[in-house]
Amino acid sequence: MSDAPAPPEAVVAAQDAAQFQALTGATASQMADMERFRAMLEAGNAVMNLVGPATLPDFWNRHAWDSAQLLRLAPEALTWADLGAGAGFPGLVLAILLKGRPGAKVHLVESMAKRCRFLDQVATELALPTQIHNVRAEDLSLSVDIVTARACAPMVRLFGYARPYFKRKARGLFLKGQDVVSELEDASKSWTFKAGLVPSLSDSRGRIVDVESLARA
Repeated sequence: MSDAPAPPEAVVAAQDAAQFQALTGATASQMADMERFRAMLEAGNAVMNLVGPATLPDFWNRHAWDSAQLLRLAPEALTWADLGAGAGFPGLVLAILLKGRPGAKVHLVESMAKRCRFLDQVATELALPTQIHNVRAEDLSLSVDIVTARACAPMVRLFGYARPYFKRKARGLFLKGQDVVSELEDASKSWTFKAGLVPSLSDSRGRIVDVESLARA
C-alpha cells in the first residue's frame, strides 16, 4: 500500500446545487435529475432508513459531491458496480452524470429488497443507465471498469465482496472515512493488494482507496 499524492484541488464543499454544478460541470438536465433524486430521497427516507436524517440538509456535499468526485479519478470509465448501493450513493449520482454517454451502465448491487425498490423507482423515473441486482455482492460476478462502494463494510470484508470483480480486471475506488488506514492494516492480514489513498475532495477526513490488484494472502 502506498499513499497517492494529493490531487491539486483543495477540499471544496458543495454547499448548494449551484456549487455542485460548478464543481462537476453537470448539465441543466443532469441537475434536474439530481434535484428529483434529492426529493425522492427525502420522501423515501420518511418511510425507510436510507440515510441518516441529519445528513439530508447537507445532501449536495455529503452525498452528491462525495459520490461525483469518483469520476475525476476515472473519467473514461463507463461501466461501474456499486456494492451495497443502499440509497444510491455513489451509484445513482454516477448514473445521472454518465447518462447519455454511449456504453455507460451502473450496476447497483443491494441485498435488501426494499432498498432495491427505491433504487428501481429512481432509476425508472429518471431513465438512468442502470441495472439493479437484488443479491449479495459476493454472489455476483460482473465485468466492469470500476467496482466501488460507500459506507458498505470494513475493508477486510469489502475486499471479500469485491474479489469477483477484481478477477475480471476491475479497478476499485472505495469511499472511506478517517479510519481507513487501520482498516487497511487489518485487511493486509488476509489480503495482498496494491492500493493508494487519495484525499477526498468533499471532506478533509475522507479518503478514496484506489485498488489496482487484490488476492488472498
